[in-house]
Amino acid sequence: MAKTFTAPFAQTPRTATAVVTAAAGALTTDSPTGVVELLTAGADGAILTRLTAMPRATVTASSLVLYLSSDGGTTKRLIDSALMPAQTISTTAQIASTTVGSYSEIVPLRLGAGDRLYVGSQVALAGGIVFRAEYTDY
Repeated sequence: MAKTFTAPFAQTPRTATAVVTAAAGALTTDSPTGVVELLTAGADGAILTRLTAMPRATVTASSLVLYLSSDGGTTKRLIDSALMPAQTISTTAQIASTTVGSYSEIVPLRLGAGDRLYVGSQVALAGGIVFRAEYTDY
């Protein structure tokens, strides 16, 4: 295989959102239920630099989960989680955002070509939890 000595740089900034309403289940398997696809990395891979979640309705404390699939969604592996604190949503209070993982420009989550990320919450919320990803395709 030919080698290149030119450093690859991420090229195309992107954002992705997904809304989760059902409770994630079957977490001890590679086929969890109630998770939603958030993004698919480009043909040369991608780096995820930020992942946050916000409830659209009053929520109890909820365990948020992040899954990675490298085979088109057939096998989903749990790779990260975060705890969203309970919140009462009102017209006079800021809606708090929960950071999932400690991904950043300095410490990104590296995704291979075509890798998919799926998100979920172990607590159902009819109003939904919005996940937002900031990532860059190579």
